Amino acid sequence: MRWKSGRRSSNIDDRRSASGQVSSGRGFRMGGAKKGGGIGLVIMIGVVLLMGGDLNAVLGLLMGNSGIPTQTQTTNTQSYPTQTSSAEDNQMADFVSVVLADTEDTWVPLFTQMGKRYEEPTLVLFRNVVQSACGTAQSAMGPFYCPGDQRVYIDLDFYNELKDSFGAPGDFAQAYVIAHEVGHHVQQQFGILQKSHQMKQSMSQTQANALQVKVELQADCFAGIWAHYADKERAVVEPGDIEEAMNAASQIGDDAIQKRAQGYAVPDSFTHGTSRQRMKWFNQGFTSGDVQSCNTFI
Repeated sequence: MRWKSGRRSSNIDDRRSASGQVSSGRGFRMGGAKKGGGIGLVIMIGVVLLMGGDLNAVLGLLMGNSGIPTQTQTTNTQSYPTQTSSAEDNQMADFVSVVLADTEDTWVPLFTQMGKRYEEPTLVLFRNVVQSACGTAQSAMGPFYCPGDQRVYIDLDFYNELKDSFGAPGDFAQAYVIAHEVGHHVQQQFGILQKSHQMKQSMSQTQANALQVKVELQADCFAGIWAHYADKERAVVEPGDIEEAMNAASQIGDDAIQKRAQGYAVPDSFTHGTSRQRMKWFNQGFTSGDVQSCNTFI
């Protein structure tokens, strides 16, 4: 990915140097990761299953939350000392800033063409744990978008997990993750997240999961739209980049994660879509570059 000469975004909130606290209890709410959407829930399910945890309990905790800003309580907290960022870590932060700027350069003109104004999201870099308008989030949740404060949150250590644990290396795979979370912000701007949240209130858990899959697949399609314009207008994409993104989409499909963790998949529990679905919708956005082509709800 040709990124080093790219513009840096001014919408970065770098909290990596702050000390963090991690709760050993269950006093935090991660509604933002679910209602705002994101790869975080998929990663959390994989981690829990690999460690022999109760998937149903995790889904009940996460999927039952509203995503509305809530009061949080923590118990048995452990403090982490302030850390100094390494050169590699700082380079990754620089990369994230460039990718975020490139998503801005995609969505601002697209919204203008639709007669709308794109409100640029802020991306928060953190370590270990972070406070958001959706509650307290730990690194194990992975990246997420919180509609309560319209911010994307990511611990850069996630990219090591993406490469080492999920077999999805490459800078464009990393960019896809950011573009997916920004895709949720686009949904927030369109009012899609709000409407889906309202619909879930009268649904069974299985029905709510199925609706959430559609939300996530649309964010994948929006990520593909970003890739389309990054390639067409700014020549950011290098040979092999799209394959990196497609591989990442495949590796973090619900079926792939569950089969890797426990040997079988439970479709009713899917919240992000299968590998095939995620690849299909990313490619849909990439090949079309058309927001209207990303209607996963029909």
